[in-house]
Amino acid sequence: MEQLHPHDPHRIGPYRLLSRLGAGGMGQVYLARSDRGRTVAVKLVHPRLAAHEEFRTRFRQEVAAARRVGGQWTAPVLDADTEAPTPWFATGYVAGPSLRQVVADDFGPLPGRSVRILAAGLAYALQDIHRAGLVHRDLKPSNVLVTLDGPRVIDFGIARASAPAGPDAGLTRAGELIGSPGFMAPEQIRGEPVTAACDLFCLGAVLAYAATGRLPFGDSDRPGGMAALLLRITEAEPDLTGVPADLHDLVRDCLRRNPAERPGPAEVLARVGAGDTVADGRALEPWLPALLVAQLGRHAVQLLDREDSGPDRPDPAPAPPSTATPPAATPAPARSLPLAPLPGAPHAQTAPAPRPAAPWPPAPTPTPTAGHPAYGPPQPAGPARPRTASPFFLLAVAVVVAVAAGGAVYAVMGGRQDAARPGGGAGAPGTTAAASAPAAAGPGPATPPPSTAGTGAAAGRLPDAYLGTWRATSGTQSWRLTLSPGSVGDTVMSLGVRDPAFSCTWTAPLRGTAGTVELDASTVTSGDPVTCTAGAWSRLRLLPDGTLQRELSGSAGPPLTYRKE
Repeated sequence: MEQLHPHDPHRIGPYRLLSRLGAGGMGQVYLARSDRGRTVAVKLVHPRLAAHEEFRTRFRQEVAAARRVGGQWTAPVLDADTEAPTPWFATGYVAGPSLRQVVADDFGPLPGRSVRILAAGLAYALQDIHRAGLVHRDLKPSNVLVTLDGPRVIDFGIARASAPAGPDAGLTRAGELIGSPGFMAPEQIRGEPVTAACDLFCLGAVLAYAATGRLPFGDSDRPGGMAALLLRITEAEPDLTGVPADLHDLVRDCLRRNPAERPGPAEVLARVGAGDTVADGRALEPWLPALLVAQLGRHAVQLLDREDSGPDRPDPAPAPPSTATPPAATPAPARSLPLAPLPGAPHAQTAPAPRPAAPWPPAPTPTPTAGHPAYGPPQPAGPARPRTASPFFLLAVAVVVAVAAGGAVYAVMGGRQDAARPGGGAGAPGTTAAASAPAAAGPGPATPPPSTAGTGAAAGRLPDAYLGTWRATSGTQSWRLTLSPGSVGDTVMSLGVRDPAFSCTWTAPLRGTAGTVELDASTVTSGDPVTCTAGAWSRLRLLPDGTLQRELSGSAGPPLTYRKE
């Protein structure tokens, strides 16, 4: 979850925006709250896509199809305006991290029982999606959210942009490639017709990843890169080392190259004994390790605080319903907004080694007060909004956190979550994940702890061990960090990121060297001001293996690891 940017709208249709969840080639995803108090995720389509009638036609068709899914294991589509100048849709918000974050960052591979219940929930979700006449085509760990009740599937085929003819074809061409390398079925790679069996191949890859922390065909970092990965998927056998014995045959059958040889969702449910573990959209017994239960309890408290307080900026006057367009009196200049990939957008996904558990997610940082150029300046704050959470829910959440390390938590929060959010990741969530990479590199200013730069020990120079040029990669992004000699107050950092969709550079002065090396808030030196924003203060750490991490204050994502050139 990331603070709202100064350029973001205050409302979209009847929804008041609270935070950013992710950004990508299709648009921006926001955490929002309806006037009646329901928490939702709102995806605002990029204006460049909205300008193409072919995209709008596809958008209308697929929003209508997604409304028919209506399952208990997916994110429900609650509202949409497909005719607005800038179309949008809203889904329920799922209060939980993605499976990718759980395995890669928070916990590591899940125990066998958790993987069996994961398989049951995902099979039920696929049944609902297929009954609605849809094929997900991009089932992957970042599109599976983990809740106390069980897994939830998001981004099931909504708004798949098709490429129009003409000079602007490149605006939506990425939407034609539905799927993520490492989790794509062979028929997707070969360009053959895609059926529901494609989703069962993706299910097998997701289960293998959940059980082992690795992709069954490896990733694009291995020799040969992406081309070799795609060749292994179409020609080689999966590596299922570490998959529990009672799941090994099921996962292997899901990963058959011939679609006709893969089991259907009903067979998956039977083989994992779903009747004894899940019912009515939830796990019948605790299904997650105690550590993850505790993290979900903490997140519930943080989400409640965010809902009560709203963003740190004035609450605007309500906008007319079903509109996400600028007022006629304050038109926004047309501009190109390069965005990082949304969770669910086609991009290479690798599986980093599991990290030690850390609190998820971090507390939100303050939001600067500024108006969106397309929506006008913020309006004066109105009367304080009443709290929507009942004392009984507050008590329940407190008990969740207090007993989250044990099974008793399920006696307190055993009910259904009114939930689901698109993406992830970016990030990022979007989510969340999955927030955009530039935002992770430079979120809005945060209040730093007291500086030690004034002390004699902190007033030294940047240690020689840090000097030089360091590189890191994250998906399609390449990061280059150069540290130069200097004392406190001198500009010692130059940071740049390159991606096919954008590029940004920053500089930052040395803040202090007492205990740890700290850099002051960064300054943008090049790049689109909408995408490239100044960052908060940061801390540098040299790791025992000779790598370097830059931990950015207020960032929702883990720090990048740099290797010296």
